[in-house]
Order: sequence, then C-alpha cells, then structure tokens
Amino acid sequence: MLHDPNKVYIFDTTLRDGEQVPGCQLDTGQKVEIAKSLERLGVDVIEAGFPVSSPGDFNSVIELSKAVNDPIICALTRANKNDIDVAADALRYAKRPRIHTGIGASDMHIKTKFNSTREEILARGVEAVKYAKQYVEDVEFYAEDAGRADIQFLAKMIESVIAAGATVVNIPDTNGYCLPDQYGSKILYLKENVKNIDKAIISVHCHNDLGLATANSIAGLQNGARQVECTINGIGERAGNTSMEEVVMILKTHKSLNLHTQINTQGFYNISRHVSQQMHMPVQPNKAIVGGNAFSHSSGIHQDGFLKNRENYEIIKPEDVGFPSAAIVLTARSGRHALKHHLDRLGHNLEKAHLDIVYQQFLILADSKQGIDDHDLNQLVALHLAYK
Repeated sequence: MLHDPNKVYIFDTTLRDGEQVPGCQLDTGQKVEIAKSLERLGVDVIEAGFPVSSPGDFNSVIELSKAVNDPIICALTRANKNDIDVAADALRYAKRPRIHTGIGASDMHIKTKFNSTREEILARGVEAVKYAKQYVEDVEFYAEDAGRADIQFLAKMIESVIAAGATVVNIPDTNGYCLPDQYGSKILYLKENVKNIDKAIISVHCHNDLGLATANSIAGLQNGARQVECTINGIGERAGNTSMEEVVMILKTHKSLNLHTQINTQGFYNISRHVSQQMHMPVQPNKAIVGGNAFSHSSGIHQDGFLKNRENYEIIKPEDVGFPSAAIVLTARSGRHALKHHLDRLGHNLEKAHLDIVYQQFLILADSKQGIDDHDLNQLVALHLAYK
C-alpha cells in the first residue's frame, strides 16, 4: 500500500483537536486561512473538524473541502451511523475525502464510558468502518485509549477493522499515559501480530499529559507507524497534542532514522505565529523549534562557542525553520566575545584595552538590567570615549 516505506505522513489536527482548547475557537474564515497555510506547508492530511458537533463545524468542513486541493480532508465521527452520514455530507466537495471513525479500546472506556463489553464494542467498530466505507474509500479507525488497552484485544480490534476496510489505523495514547518504550512496543506488537497490518497505515496520536507526546510519537515511528497526528505548537486539550514541528525536525535532524516527510520546514516559524495569534494561545519562549528563545544564547561560555562555530551549540539552523536569525543576547552572564560581536556590529572597533574597560562597565549595567540593547551599548562606548 505504501509507495515509499520511509515516508511519514503528517496528519494535522490543529483545526479539530487543537481547536478544542477553551478560548481557541475559530470561525470558518480563520479555519480556511490556516488550512491554506497547512497546505503550503505540505501536510498530507488536514482533520477539518467534527461535523456532527455543531453547524459551524459542519460548515467549516464544507468550506475547507472547497478551498484546499492537495491534502486529504478528514472529518471525525463517533462509531454511529448518524455521525458518519453527517461527515460524508460535509465532505461532499473534498477532492480526497477521509472519514475518521472509532471507539474506545481500553477496558476502562468499554466499562465506564460505554457500559458495554469487548464483544459489543468490537462489533460496533467493525460496523462503523463498513458503513463509512460505503461513502469513501479512505477510512481511518481510531482505537481510543489504545495506550491503556489490553494488547491482545487491541490486536484483534485492529485486525477486524482492517478486514472491514480501514485504510489507516490510529493507535492513540489518549491520556498521554505511556512511556516511549511501552508505546513503541505496542506499535511493534501490532506490526508483528496483526496478519493484515500491511493493508493499512499505522498512525500515532499522542497527548502530552506527562510531556511525552513527541517522544512517544517517535517511538511509534521507530517501530513501524507511518502517520503522525499532530498540531502546530502542540496545541490541544489539557496539556496538548504532539507538536508537528518537533516531530518533523527530529526526523530531519536524525538522518539515521531513515524517515522523511514532505513538510517545507522553512514555513514553521510563520505558521506558528499565525496559529498563536488566531487562537490567542501564546507560544512559551522556551518552546522547542519555534519558541522566541529557541535560538537565543545568553551564557558567556555558550556565546563564545557559538561565535567560534555555530554547531557547538546549535543542531538546527534558524533558517531551516524560517526563524529570523540566531540571537546573541547580552546579559550579566555574557562574555567579552559576545560583547565584542555586538560592538563590531554597531561599528565600534575597540582595541583590547578599551574593550576590557567597556566590558567592566557593561557588567555593572547588565547586573541592574534584564537585557542590554543597542542603545545601551552606544551609551557605554560614548561614556568611555568621553573619559578616556
């Protein structure tokens, strides 16, 4: 089924799972704008919404389907006929439609959420896939809370839904519970024990409740999964979803994994800012890849090493993710090398003796301020020259 066994498909759910964050709701126009940005970024699948949940979501899926050409447009449903009917209707203009249906797989969900049995849940999952298959060829099945599901029952469920026509099987760590080795082992078990697994793509959908979403997603890919469900900036319910930019840059940086995506990584910085603004969800400064401080250096030792050779302290080039540039931030922790770098940039080419004096004055000022800007540096040099 896979033309390229080393390609990882990027399934973006910013507009569905990401939008479920309180205060982050978007109107249809905003969703279409972000969807077009995602298309330019090169995502393979855009999960456009949960059509049965509201008239607004239904309309958004319709309008996204009209506006976007290349990515698959996916609509979420529960495992019931009405949800699937509504999703199919919302996808009627999609060039490449996908219905994403599913049901709980863990005993916790089966007993306390559905008040049901494994046998009944299995039958409902199979029926939902068969029903969705009447509308679209591309059907993805999610086994909710797979991270806590019994592995043998999970394997049976996955085998049954593939036999019913599922083209993608989603193994979510819905609560962000798994450790990477546990989650990777779960994917490997399915890869080795589901006899028809070669007829479907295994997808990973990991949440970040324990800060392990990216690590678990990579573990899944290392063990045979080939689709990652993720969001821009890692937004999503509770602690968020897997961050697209983190997963993609890990694959790009670690060539030994021999896995690749079709993402234009130079678009990450701009789309990160766009999503942050539209959803009123600030990006934390120390966020990997796209945070404001991701390429900032303030420690004197780091600055010295960076100025001698960027790769001493940067494994990713800022331009590879569309970041304006690396920043040498001047603080009381900065060294002479960093100060000289900025003074030279401003046209102040001081001899060593003068630089030493200005550096001592710089340290006194830096101890009293959170950051030193160009105005401060010009003032320091002017004062030194006035008194020398």
